[in-house]
Amino acid sequence: MGIQTFQSPQTPTYTPQRQNRYERAVREMLASIGIGVDGEQPYDLDVHEPRFYKRLLRQGSLGLGESYMDGWWDCRAIDELTSRLLQAELDKQVHNNPTVWWLIARARLLNLQTAARAYQVADTHYNLGNELFTAMLDKNLCYSCGYWKNTDDLDQAQINKLDLLCRKLDLHPGDRVLDIGCGWGSFAHYAATHYGVEVTGITVSKEQQKLAQQRCAELPVRILLQDYRTLDGQFDKIVSIGMFEHVGVKNYAAYFSVVNRLLVPGGLFALHTIGNDRAVQSTDPWIERYIFPNGEIPALAQIAQACEQDFLIDDVQNLGPDYDQTLMAWKQRFDAAWPQLSQRYDERFRRMWIYYLLICAGAFRASQLQLFQLVIRHRNIPRYRYDAPR
Repeated sequence: MGIQTFQSPQTPTYTPQRQNRYERAVREMLASIGIGVDGEQPYDLDVHEPRFYKRLLRQGSLGLGESYMDGWWDCRAIDELTSRLLQAELDKQVHNNPTVWWLIARARLLNLQTAARAYQVADTHYNLGNELFTAMLDKNLCYSCGYWKNTDDLDQAQINKLDLLCRKLDLHPGDRVLDIGCGWGSFAHYAATHYGVEVTGITVSKEQQKLAQQRCAELPVRILLQDYRTLDGQFDKIVSIGMFEHVGVKNYAAYFSVVNRLLVPGGLFALHTIGNDRAVQSTDPWIERYIFPNGEIPALAQIAQACEQDFLIDDVQNLGPDYDQTLMAWKQRFDAAWPQLSQRYDERFRRMWIYYLLICAGAFRASQLQLFQLVIRHRNIPRYRYDAPR
C-alpha cells in the first residue's frame, strides 16, 4: 500500500428537508444516552459530512465504521463512545422507534446505489506485514490479551499472561506441548525457555511460521504450517491462544474432538479466547469486512456445550478488563510508530486501524466482549488437587 494524501469527501448534493429528518433522528437517539454532536464531551461526534446521518441509519455499524474511514466524522474518544453505545443497547431503541424504522426502510429502498457504494471502500486492501505488528505489539509479539496484574508495562503484562498459562497447564520439563494457532511463536518460545518443554506450534500463516521458526531456532520447538484438523500425535498439554475466535460455531464439536484425540489421558488443555456476553448469530459487519473475515466470537455457554461430551472445565477466568488495557496500549504504540509506518500504509489504513483498536477496547469496557481462560481436562479421569493460579 503506497503513500496516499487523505482528503475529505466533497460536499454532496442533497435535499436539506430530507437530510434534516435523518440528522434529527440520529441526534435525538444519541442525546437520549447523553452523546452529543459537535459537543464538548470527548465522546461526542464531530460530524463533517451531512450524508453521515442517513448512512448511519441505513447501514448501522458498517456505515459508522466506513464513514469514519472516509473522514465523515471524528471523535476524541472512540473507545468511550463505543462503550456508551453498547451499554445503552442503542440497537434496541432503533428497533422500537417506528419513526426511525421508517427512515431506515426509506433509505434502504431508495438508495440501493449507496449499498453498492459501501463495497467500494473495500477496494483499498492492506498488507498486514510483520513491520506493523513489531511496531505495535510487545517484544514477544503476543497478539492477544495481556495480564496486567501488578504492572502497567505492556511487555510485562504479556509475560504475565504467558507465565499464567504455563502455570495453569502445570508444565514440567520434557512435557510435549501443542500450541494451536501459535502466531509468531510467543508462547512456544517462552514455555520452552522457562519450563523446559517441547513445543509443536501450528499456524496457517507463512509469515508467522517464518518468523516463529527464526525466533525459536535454538529451542526444542517446531513450527508447522498446518490446519489443526490434519494434525497427528499425542501431547501432554495443549494450549490455544487467540485462535478459537476463527473456528466457527459449526466446527466447535469437531475442534474439541481433535483436542480429545491429541491430548493424552490426564493431560490439560488451556483455552484463551475472546468471548461474547451472549450467543449471537453474526459478527459485527465492519469487523467482518475489514479486520477478521469469517470470525465468530463464542459465548461461554457455547464452549461448555461443545466440549462437554469428552471434557470437564476445571477453571474459568475472565480477563475482559485486561484486554481493554491491552488494546489501548497497542493504540498508543501504533500512534508512536505511525511516522515510520506511514511510508508503507496510507491515511485511510491509519483511520481503519485506530478505529478497530478503539471500538474493540470500548466493547470490552462495556462488557459485551469478554476474555475467557479455561482449563479443561478429560472426563472420567480422577481429579487431582488443582488450584488455578491467578
